[in-house]
Amino acid sequence: MSSTDHISTPVATKPTANWVTNATFLWTRRRTLFRVGVVSLVLSGIIAFTIPKQYQSTARLMPPEQGSSGAAMLAALAGRSLGGLGGLGSLAGSLLGAKSSSALYIDLLHSRAINDRIIDRFNLQHVYHKRYRIDTVKYLVRHTKVEEDKKSGVVTLTFTDTNAERARAIAAAYIEELNNLLTHTSVSSARQEREFIEKRLVTVQDSLLTAEKAMSDFSSVNTTLDIKEQTRAMVDAGSKLQAEMIVGQSELASLKQIYGDDNVRVRAARARIADLQGELQKMSGSSAEVPARDAKGDPNTSSLYPSLRQIPRLAVPYANLYRDVRIQETVFELLSQQYELARIEEAKDTPVVSVFEQPLLAEKKSFPPRVPMMLLLTIFFVGIAATILILQNSWEQVAADDPRKVLVQQIAASIRARTPGFIPERRNP
Repeated sequence: MSSTDHISTPVATKPTANWVTNATFLWTRRRTLFRVGVVSLVLSGIIAFTIPKQYQSTARLMPPEQGSSGAAMLAALAGRSLGGLGGLGSLAGSLLGAKSSSALYIDLLHSRAINDRIIDRFNLQHVYHKRYRIDTVKYLVRHTKVEEDKKSGVVTLTFTDTNAERARAIAAAYIEELNNLLTHTSVSSARQEREFIEKRLVTVQDSLLTAEKAMSDFSSVNTTLDIKEQTRAMVDAGSKLQAEMIVGQSELASLKQIYGDDNVRVRAARARIADLQGELQKMSGSSAEVPARDAKGDPNTSSLYPSLRQIPRLAVPYANLYRDVRIQETVFELLSQQYELARIEEAKDTPVVSVFEQPLLAEKKSFPPRVPMMLLLTIFFVGIAATILILQNSWEQVAADDPRKVLVQQIAASIRARTPGFIPERRNP
């Protein structure tokens, strides 16, 4: 009996709460912890295998070193689109100081403008079973991860989805929509110049056609093909006629002295001189005003070409029309050259994302890690069970007359009386 009393004496005293005491107590309850561990392992396995698999598709793109001149408008567009998504458009305020366009492209990839196109393109509101479109946008943003390498400026886009094919398609669609957005919203100086030259080119072309038509009508009515060449040709022809007439007059004078006025050869020479004078008179014409045109627009004259005396009158309007045509032709040629150069500059200035790593089809799931999840959940539940057992044991060792224990028992009794069955009554073994 003395040995028994010697052993039971330390049990009656309050034990020191340390890890050795707790470990000893848990060892005595190892069967309970084992059962909890088995149940936890089964439940965690069910949870781990219930969670659907997720696949990731990654694309890496390299934006241009220099930001385009339309960057400010694109940043403002992204900022307005992201007003309700947690401040994703905060880049717009500091855009002017950015050294590269990587940050701008990250903001645009999260923008509402691109997300709306992705949602409509793949009908994601129906695929993700979202009632409201804004919920679909938020879901899409959460599953889209865009990061920038600060050293190289390379942007990495990763999209996660429960379907590997859809993950790759949406990742590729992000890049395609980004390029489309940059192309359609580019407001660079090269594009503005190209649009101005294009409009001016249309106007100049119309003016050129009008000037050419006016000159062709004038030339058709007055038979003026080339004033300079026509004048030179008519002067040469008149000179030849005058030379022939002088020679003919000399021959006529000599024939009169030899044969007399009634000779056949004299009459023939006289008739030839008269023809030459008529041709010369017809070629010279008169210095009167140009004949008026009839109802059809044709001049009231039977002459095929304008007379030599009328050419100076026609030279002035012809020169004006010719000058207008030449001016419009020169302007049209210069604008055509500038238009081609502006198109080349616009193509250079249009920001296009260079993709050096296309999104691929995921071969393995990225989430969930089932085995680690099962182990962690099992450890978590066993730890909770061990904590409950330790707390319960500590509570049982509190003296029955302890004021704290009495207060807790009173509160529990009051709750039990008001809500029967809410706190079960503990039975002493």
